[in-house]
Amino acid sequence: MTETREILWTPTKDRSEQSRMADFTAWVEHRTGRKFTQYNDLWEWSVTDLDAFWLAIWDYFDIRSDVAPTTVLAERKMPGAEWFPDTRVNFADQMLRHAVTKPDATALLVQSETFGRSEMTWGQLAAQVASVAANLRAQGVTKGDRVVAILPNTEVSIIACLATVSIGAIWSLCAPDMGHVAILDRFKQIEPKVLIAQDGYVHAGVTHDKRDILAEIRQGLPTVETTIIVPVVGEVEGDALAWDALTKTPAELAIEMVEFDHPIWVVYSSGTTGNPKPIVHGHGGILLEGAKQSLHQDLGPDDRFCWLTSSGWVMWNAQFVALGQGACVLAYDGAPNHPDMLAVWRSVAEERITYLGVGAAYVTVCAKSGIRPRDELDLGALVSVGTTGSPLTSDGYTWIYDAIGTDIWLAPISGGTDFCGAFVGGNPLLPVRAGEMQCRLLGNAVRSYDPFGKELFGEVGELVCTEPLPSMPLFFWGDDDGTRLHDSYFDTYPGIWRHGDWIEITPEGGSVIYGRSDATINRKGLRMGSSEIYQAVEGLDEVMDSLVVDLEFLGRDSFMPLFVVVTEGVELTDAVKDKINGSIRASVSARFVPNEIIQIAEVPRTLSGKKLEVPVKKLLLGGDPAKVVNRDSMVNPDSFDVFIDYAASRNLS
Repeated sequence: MTETREILWTPTKDRSEQSRMADFTAWVEHRTGRKFTQYNDLWEWSVTDLDAFWLAIWDYFDIRSDVAPTTVLAERKMPGAEWFPDTRVNFADQMLRHAVTKPDATALLVQSETFGRSEMTWGQLAAQVASVAANLRAQGVTKGDRVVAILPNTEVSIIACLATVSIGAIWSLCAPDMGHVAILDRFKQIEPKVLIAQDGYVHAGVTHDKRDILAEIRQGLPTVETTIIVPVVGEVEGDALAWDALTKTPAELAIEMVEFDHPIWVVYSSGTTGNPKPIVHGHGGILLEGAKQSLHQDLGPDDRFCWLTSSGWVMWNAQFVALGQGACVLAYDGAPNHPDMLAVWRSVAEERITYLGVGAAYVTVCAKSGIRPRDELDLGALVSVGTTGSPLTSDGYTWIYDAIGTDIWLAPISGGTDFCGAFVGGNPLLPVRAGEMQCRLLGNAVRSYDPFGKELFGEVGELVCTEPLPSMPLFFWGDDDGTRLHDSYFDTYPGIWRHGDWIEITPEGGSVIYGRSDATINRKGLRMGSSEIYQAVEGLDEVMDSLVVDLEFLGRDSFMPLFVVVTEGVELTDAVKDKINGSIRASVSARFVPNEIIQIAEVPRTLSGKKLEVPVKKLLLGGDPAKVVNRDSMVNPDSFDVFIDYAASRNLS
């Protein structure tokens, strides 16, 4: 599979020498007495001597704790690694230290279709966090309580998150455009005490009133004692509190220092069965992963950072990587194509953004639209572009260098919600090759494995991580015996994390991600379990059964067909298809409406009754029909023939 890929960009000597990666490397060399002649030597040390590496990250980034660490990794195993057991930290404390050193510098810029443009200094940010935290305490919120929110990517969500975690409570966030069923499937699992929500928003020039849906969500969360509303389309009614009132209480910033592995937030990454996985991360692990990530993004206090993200995507959380280094963050809340495809690029130019991150799908849309932002806008401040969410093709790389700038450092990353970080990504010391990520990230023991656990080079295999990371999940909420956590990551290769992506490791140490190796749906960077789509589709009287696959693979447009078994006497008319699509929009999200709906007689299943999603996906991506499934393991082997015919007729491979 290995090929010689064209080098599109090489850092200048000044850019390399002035990078944070170069500074960190020199600092580690001085500290250890070692000499790292190339990046791969540094990476090898970082995944071998875990104690020395992660303590170096702690010290280099001055992680604040009430006691200095004496133990780094108490137990080196997966799952169940125990990190920095004798320390106490707080994520908000680390973020808001900049309010002391530069209170008048800009911390947040917000560009919102709903509210317009606003700015906030570090001093103002800290003051509002302190005020909201004081009000949460007044509502009885204490360490370990859950505060959930349905908010867009504005300063409100960032302030509410920092206020929540500053008192040791646990944060969880969903985007306002998610369906109420998907939101309840997430929040009901963690029994929240407080709900913060915006009652509407403007997107692509259209106002969306969410009051009725919020009432339904509120009714479905009986543990909620306090509701806080950000009003857009109506007045704050009943016993709900108004958000603005919470931000105006003079209060001291009182930080509750917590154990390194005290839960900071719950995020969700859906599997193919059951409710979304409620993944719990810890304060310390997220701090360390974010600090290390800033090396690979070359972020410092003088940067102006924007990642185009929904609040329902883990890249919302990744904005704290930049905030943690004292950078100014632009939170963009609006349709990226409204009023036209230059909307985001205008903000990048006007706000003098130095680092822009986007989903790979957005780059594809920009390229297909034919825009060339560099011809119409002053993008002189922009020096770095990141992408993630799905594999960025070589054409996407070419468009960036042609339409944005020839001296842009393009640094795609690939990781996951699961550990709130990246496995592979950028390095400002290395050249950029078309279609390839530059390196495996420090501390991340990423390998490519064949089905038998043999390491591969220059071939596509399963992305695995053979050593623990501090930001790996502490646990899944409600998974008391750890079974679901184990089955999600460690059932294929015992003691080794299997991530669910296809990866190729190049001879130079770079990598190419080819797409998902499991049945998780990945639409425009947002992952969703097929079970949530089934819930929306099979709840209709017209549908008896269904199967959905996402045909995402590098170099091809994502294509998601939905196969349905209709109820006897029902025809799959356009009206029925519209009803299916409408149910998915309402219950899940418009992002997960299928490209095509196809009628079948029955869904192929294993002897134990499981839908054969992965074999169907492999078949439709070009797999040999004789090899992708063992028909002896099927309860209805003839049902697979229709998919063979479909693959041949559509030539999807």
